[in-house]
Amino acid sequence: MKNSTLLSFFAALFLVAAFTFNTRAQGILSQAQVNGNFQMDAQYYQVDSAIGAYAIPEKMLMNSWTNVTYVAGDFSAGMRFETYLNPISGYYKDLKGSGVPFWYAGYKSGQFEITAGNFYEQFGSGMVLRAYEEHNLGYDNALNGVRVKFTPFQGVTLKGIWGTQRYFWQKSPGIIRGGDVDIALNDAIKAFENSKLKLQIGGSFVSKFQDNEEISIGTDTTLKLPLNVGAASGRFNLTYGKFGMGAEYAYKINDPNASNKFIYRKGQGLLLNVSYSEKGFGVLIQAKRLDNMSFKSKRTETGNVLDINYLPAITKQHTYTLAALYPYATQTNGEMGLEGQLNYKFKKETLLGGHYGTDISLNFSQINSIDKTAVGTDAIDAPGTLGYESDFFKVGDKMYFRDINLEISHKFTKSFKASLNLMRQDYDPLVNGHEGEPMIHSNLAIAELTYKFTTTHALRGEFQILQTKQDQGDWAMAMFEYSIAPLWFFSVADQWNFGNENSDNRFHYPLIAAGYNNNANRIQVSYGKQRAGIVCVGGVCRPVPASNGFTVTITSSF
Repeated sequence: MKNSTLLSFFAALFLVAAFTFNTRAQGILSQAQVNGNFQMDAQYYQVDSAIGAYAIPEKMLMNSWTNVTYVAGDFSAGMRFETYLNPISGYYKDLKGSGVPFWYAGYKSGQFEITAGNFYEQFGSGMVLRAYEEHNLGYDNALNGVRVKFTPFQGVTLKGIWGTQRYFWQKSPGIIRGGDVDIALNDAIKAFENSKLKLQIGGSFVSKFQDNEEISIGTDTTLKLPLNVGAASGRFNLTYGKFGMGAEYAYKINDPNASNKFIYRKGQGLLLNVSYSEKGFGVLIQAKRLDNMSFKSKRTETGNVLDINYLPAITKQHTYTLAALYPYATQTNGEMGLEGQLNYKFKKETLLGGHYGTDISLNFSQINSIDKTAVGTDAIDAPGTLGYESDFFKVGDKMYFRDINLEISHKFTKSFKASLNLMRQDYDPLVNGHEGEPMIHSNLAIAELTYKFTTTHALRGEFQILQTKQDQGDWAMAMFEYSIAPLWFFSVADQWNFGNENSDNRFHYPLIAAGYNNNANRIQVSYGKQRAGIVCVGGVCRPVPASNGFTVTITSSF
């Protein structure tokens, strides 16, 4: 793939040249733009066997990429060069190498927009298709093929895609084809143009083709596998003044694969949300049900790659270190969840609002298993069977995750503001592959304080504590960050596993860091220890091994 993509990109450059010499384009060239961005993450590793930071043969590892985009009128082209020499610890080893895995050329002509090469796309919420990248996870399932977008008239958009997925430096064995229609009724129908009621509807269909392969059960049974697997979804979003509502339902035909233990059960997914918002007050309620919705372009793949769809988590995405110690990962084989979010602002010059007002946020989320009963005499999830039966509206007995958190933010003076977070989390390690381990129950308190000495000098402090009787026991963290806007910041932090039952494992994880910003350029250097854990973005996770050493991050854009 490395060599072929380079050749493909040169072909794209040829298209640019051809476009440049087109007489029609001469007036556009003076407005042509070239922009891009660069990032490099490098880590130097020191052995620290006490915390599980073992020897790295190369001593130093690096992830880096550069994006370049060319735009001239209705024409655009771009590429991304990546190099992993070798991949930073915790990322897939298959990323090792350098090359151009992403390139494209696109053109707009009237109602049509065409892209050839690599592209990202999402239909609806993503339950049947989402191609995207997330560098913090080392995740990239870009499509390589053709995308066509057609707008026959205002308010109606049609999309079609056809291609294969990125599989590190190769391509997926499965071919993906799909279409999507999106209709904004208030734009499409003039009679509704000024209506207070806003309605948008849409639907998608995605199909995967993969050649047959021998999957055997036991010694004498070979499964008959569907070569084409289709998934469809329908959705709507409605708003009326301060009120909003949305839903999407997805259906997938039987798709025996390694993630579902090669059962022939159909897949279903449902997302619901209701919201109300006005000045100083807002409420959001979300519900989700997933049943056998793993959808990959390689049926034997179980890793965090080659996902055709995306199944969003409806749990709060925590940014504080200890609050994210036990993150939730979406359970593709079955989960039912509910989340509620309430935001309220006490007005200024009131007893609870004070001079500047007080913000309060309450969030609750809980994820359970789905109900599963055996089909006939077959065991639940037995390979080569229908898997199980499930009552759509019945919640399973097993709780995977529950998170209750209260946040209060208040500005005391022009110079000083603070926030307090109180949390309760219940976490089953099963959600991140640790089956059989006991449920973890934790209580957290987090305070964040910021004081501005001048308009450019500020000191921020974080103080966090997590209490639990399970896993490694109690944790504490403190962090101080001094910033000199807009150029500098300096920070020092420490995590302490003071509640570990084994007194020899009550480690400190100190970390110092400094950063410099100059316009669109930034460099950050840190030195210290990183505990082993898990990082998650939107319910998709990857493990992070323990480390000790230097980290350098450089970013730039133009």
